[in-house]
Amino acid sequence: MISLFDLFKIGIGPSSSHTVGPMRAARRFIAHLDPAMPVARLRVTLYGSLAWTASGHATDKAVILGLAGETPESVDPDAADDIVRTIGADRTVPVHGRAVAFDPAHDIVLDRDTTPPVHPNTMQFQALSADGTVLDTARFCSVGGGFIVPEDATKQAGYAQPDMKLDFTSGIELLDRTRESGLSIAEIVLANEASLRPHAERPHAEITAYLDRIIDTMMACVERGLVQHGTLPGRIKVRRRAAALHERLQERARLNQRPPHEAMDWVSLFAIAVNEENAAGGRVVTAPTNGAAGVIPAVLRYYRDFCPDASRQGMHDFLLTAAAVGGLFKLNASISGAEVGCQGEVGVASSMAAAGLAAALGATPLQIENAAEIGMEHHLGMTCDPVAGLVQIPCIERNAFGAVKAINAASLAMHGDGAHHVSLDQVIRTMAETGRDMNHRYKETALGGLAVNFPEC
Repeated sequence: MISLFDLFKIGIGPSSSHTVGPMRAARRFIAHLDPAMPVARLRVTLYGSLAWTASGHATDKAVILGLAGETPESVDPDAADDIVRTIGADRTVPVHGRAVAFDPAHDIVLDRDTTPPVHPNTMQFQALSADGTVLDTARFCSVGGGFIVPEDATKQAGYAQPDMKLDFTSGIELLDRTRESGLSIAEIVLANEASLRPHAERPHAEITAYLDRIIDTMMACVERGLVQHGTLPGRIKVRRRAAALHERLQERARLNQRPPHEAMDWVSLFAIAVNEENAAGGRVVTAPTNGAAGVIPAVLRYYRDFCPDASRQGMHDFLLTAAAVGGLFKLNASISGAEVGCQGEVGVASSMAAAGLAAALGATPLQIENAAEIGMEHHLGMTCDPVAGLVQIPCIERNAFGAVKAINAASLAMHGDGAHHVSLDQVIRTMAETGRDMNHRYKETALGGLAVNFPEC
């Protein structure tokens, strides 16, 4: 099982694999450098998808922030640009209390020719002496959702957890655990989270507090996105739409002009608000990625605002259940757009949200598994083709549609008894196979699809 503390991470936009992951990797490299080493200069090389979309996904900015000791969880989004500008002007970064040469314009190398041997999101950090001798090298893969692993480690290194009470590695095993224990999926995840510490159980109060922090951060992101105007960063000058759309929906409500599909308009608005914040480099929750950060908050907000019996406990059950589904995708396939396309981002988020909503509404484990399967089945094959390498077109609207699909998937599943032909495990396996077969141009490189057919003018 992959912990909800890992699946739901607080960070900044616009990308978990291209912003959050590289920032964490850069900071880890600096933290592990020997203070006695005579380091005179640092050099960073970005490969594959990281190189192709370095500016659009703010990977260069993330690397600089990480080398400066910032973390995605704690960095102030409003101060980040000033930190980057200062380092660019000084051409140094602080390393163990002393200034070390680092000129971002020359020391961040974009290698678009070398094919990384393990993962398309690969980065290399080097510490050099005054005469250019390489003193230390570290290579990391950013494997989606802000997860990073050393390149020489296996893909799942560090994910195995000790002594879980109700372990599961597949959808069928998860359903077996619910039958054997009589617990809900949310209760199983809660029990496992409590046992993830190596030496002592994590108190339930700590897990609940983290769930509340995630919920509050998601809702705050929605609220901030609803009132922000202006243009998003990047050369295509995309204008924010959420605030104007919010005003129109409010006016329609005042005039009592409520169409039958009104709730879906609000769901789309919530998702757009979050993903505009993400595109602007604001504070978001990786859920399970930044590119798909709007889906789960939008559906969670729909549950809170539109479902009559909504409760805080229901929101907890939503996230715990969503974490179970997201962990299965992460464990058995991928949540990296650079590895499997957008089906691994918006598709997985939609599947997680469908399961979470069904759980919060009182669905059975079989219905929840069905909802998750439906959510992914209708995202299979979705490419990741960000225009200009920015997490804006088509990413922002895709989150709105992913949220609407999640609600529809939960509704369809709850109208049945849980029996269905295609299992969640089968659709996860299909997603992984489809991602492997997908041409690399459609996997977060901005080399295919809308990224090349949309005129940037």
